[in-house]
Amino acid sequence: MKQRVFAIIEKLYKEMVDIRRDFHMYPELSFQEERTAKVIANYQRQLGLEVREKVGGQGVVATLKGGKPGRTVAIRADFDALPILEENDVPYKSKNPGVMHACGHDAHTAIALGIAKALVAVQEELEGTIVFIHQHAEEQDPGGAKAMIEDGALAGVDAIFATHMENYLPVDYIWHSDHYILGASDDFEITIMGVGGHGAFPQDTTDVVQIGAQLINSLHQIISRKVDPLKPAVLTIGSFQAGDKANIIPGTAKLEGTVRTFDEEVRYKIADWVKQVTEHTTKAFGADFTIDYQFGYPATKNDKTINQLMVRAAADVLPKDNIQSMEPNMGAEDFSYFSQQVPATYFFTGSANEEKGFIYPYHHPKFDIDEKALLNGAKVLASAALDFLNEK
Repeated sequence: MKQRVFAIIEKLYKEMVDIRRDFHMYPELSFQEERTAKVIANYQRQLGLEVREKVGGQGVVATLKGGKPGRTVAIRADFDALPILEENDVPYKSKNPGVMHACGHDAHTAIALGIAKALVAVQEELEGTIVFIHQHAEEQDPGGAKAMIEDGALAGVDAIFATHMENYLPVDYIWHSDHYILGASDDFEITIMGVGGHGAFPQDTTDVVQIGAQLINSLHQIISRKVDPLKPAVLTIGSFQAGDKANIIPGTAKLEGTVRTFDEEVRYKIADWVKQVTEHTTKAFGADFTIDYQFGYPATKNDKTINQLMVRAAADVLPKDNIQSMEPNMGAEDFSYFSQQVPATYFFTGSANEEKGFIYPYHHPKFDIDEKALLNGAKVLASAALDFLNEK
């Protein structure tokens, strides 16, 4: 049956490309995906699937019940876009100024819809159920995954698979991991309150610029001096705002930073250390402070058994040498909430093609993909889902 499904997917390739380009032309921001969700729901409903709309917000869940009893597997595809002005000169360029599918979510959705249509053709032979979780708002914390889970998107699901386009990887390759694949993402904002004044008389001020500079150095030392070096962590200050003129010491300064980790214990310890270092540094110089520390997406951790099932299934699609284990990176994804609930794997599908100019990374205004990645992603996900359902 698997080879028949692959053949159907190949026949659907042009349709998947057309679907992807349609979504690309009409991107919608997180939590605003009205048209996208409606198109998805209508497509799945026309295939005969059971469809739930407005799941956890704008989410869509479509269920394909096989002709024979069995387990339930889910395929997740996100569908929101980014606040980026597209710079590509292509026929399917975004028609919504300042909004762009610069992360491949249009491709993920086209892949899921293509798989659904292919599997409907063999529905009576399927042993079990396949649930298509079309998720809104991956790009903006708190994300759509958590709300969809709370609204029952994973009810009865035994395992879940997802892929992401990857322009650091050539088409016809995939990257995977048996363990962590993406980090947890937390953010903080610190406001330092001092006493402003003339730059010629610093003794009459509480200089928030100097305090902020000292605080940045101290916060960075958390990673090098407090965290176990065998447990990766990143702390980055991305914004330091204070003052407007050379000879005026401002009364307030603001720092914004992000923290990325894998280990949950390290994650929460860093939060405590950031607060401690901020308090003691500001008080040492006679300033006051406020801190807003927000925990975002947890780390995405794959289930080794499910991931290896996917790796074996991918070998029916791509050469084994093209299926490569990767080191985890500190990007973040709210697929992590799904992986906390059921056995899961998340992998990267190569979408780069240097000869065709598909070289720009996601979140870049010139991001685009080699659309052969749609074919590969659909086949690998379908192969893994079928193997999971057929595994005794």
